Amino acid sequence: MSFGEIGAILLFFLAVFIFGNLWFHFIKTILRGIKNLFTLRQKLPAWYTIHIDEEERRNDRYKRN
Repeated sequence: MSFGEIGAILLFFLAVFIFGNLWFHFIKTILRGIKNLFTLRQKLPAWYTIHIDEEERRNDRYKRN
């Protein structure tokens, strides 16, 4: 194989890689838009599951010092 053929193959793989990334982000954007259409007025869930009240937080602060 000559350097020209190797370069052509690498260029082809680079083009496939770039097209794959663009296609992935394009589809992801479309799916996110569809999801947002169906979940417009739903309350977002909390990003944490543990509830710590203010008194426990104060007690922990004093225990550390």
